Amino acid sequence: MENSTSAPVSVEDAKRKIALKNVFKVFGERPDKALAMANAGRSKTEIHAATGCSIGVNDASFDIKDGEIFVIMGLSGSGKSTLLRLLNRLIEPTAGSIEIDGHDVTKMSRKDLIALRRRDISMVFQSFALLPNRTVLSNAAFGLEVAGASEADRTEKAMAALKAVGLEAYADSLPNQLSGGMKQRVGLARALASEPTILLMDEAFSALDPLIRTEMQDELVRLQSEHSRTIVFVSHDLDEAMRIGDRICIMQNGSVIQVGTPDEIVTQPANDYVRSFFRNVDVTQVFKAGDIARKTQVTIVDRQGVSVAAALERMQNFDREFAIVVGRDKTYHGMVSQTSLVEKVRAKSADPYRNAFLNGIEPIAASEPLSSVLGKVAGSVCPLPVVDESGRYVGSISKSILLETLDRAS
Repeated sequence: MENSTSAPVSVEDAKRKIALKNVFKVFGERPDKALAMANAGRSKTEIHAATGCSIGVNDASFDIKDGEIFVIMGLSGSGKSTLLRLLNRLIEPTAGSIEIDGHDVTKMSRKDLIALRRRDISMVFQSFALLPNRTVLSNAAFGLEVAGASEADRTEKAMAALKAVGLEAYADSLPNQLSGGMKQRVGLARALASEPTILLMDEAFSALDPLIRTEMQDELVRLQSEHSRTIVFVSHDLDEAMRIGDRICIMQNGSVIQVGTPDEIVTQPANDYVRSFFRNVDVTQVFKAGDIARKTQVTIVDRQGVSVAAALERMQNFDREFAIVVGRDKTYHGMVSQTSLVEKVRAKSADPYRNAFLNGIEPIAASEPLSSVLGKVAGSVCPLPVVDESGRYVGSISKSILLETLDRAS
């Protein structure tokens, strides 16, 4: 679990894209006094009563990894949209530092800030904000036009962005000829056309109906898999955060309460406020098989010179009826039991390991949702092996592990 305190939640330098350190935003005419009170630990209500100032963001410190979808969520007025706008200084911070690729945005000149926005940062808002008298292509190219790109360059990049979101065929259409979901795709294409390394999205899908909203979430994840960029996504919707977020930041009254992966926050909530968000979450939709797999089973490396007797002794010493057979490169080969091994030894099998593999044991993909794993584990006589996308063994899931996970998150 990663909780935000006065020290930033850190990731390795090589993976860090954005770093916030003790960032404050005070709205009002007496920011210095309000800031001093905030540093002294006074509450948002006390500060407002004494100064008339409102604390929009209170001592935010955390890192955002390169290439992740980082979701900021909280109740209305929690400071999530304010925090997002601080990242590209649409709102000026009162104190603290915001580093992008190691450069402090808060100290940039206006010229350098404009260059950063044009080169590295795009933003998608809740409202589509399309120009009604311009075609879809012209809307998608608008940011490039403002940045001074040539007509040929902006047309090429805008068409590539429209193709990425599936709207290439609508390039000559006008916005009033599009559905709500298509309009938001144009807004997304406009943001992508400048080929940013950072995409800021402020409740970008909240104006859409539920079905189209889900489609847009899937579209965002698909685009991310094809061209990884750092996405900071503000949402008040828990399901949305859980579906798309690699990590989630929970805010309350301007403060960052907790930062972590969805499963970390579900199983280890920082306080009752965070716990209340996730109280009714279906953990079978949050966890994947790889999240709960454990290496508690005996493993046997399938190579010449490893005797069956030694394998049986290991299984007996660790009180395991079953063992996982893997290759030197950890690829999963199969599962054996004490009984199946003894039977093949007695039959003087030339290759007892492979001939002793249990039938009907299919490995589970680490990416498989827990919801589709429940029945398989419940109906199996043995723990089921879990493998990664390369077929390497990552652990096993037993009935007891499954029950423990469900109980821990309840």
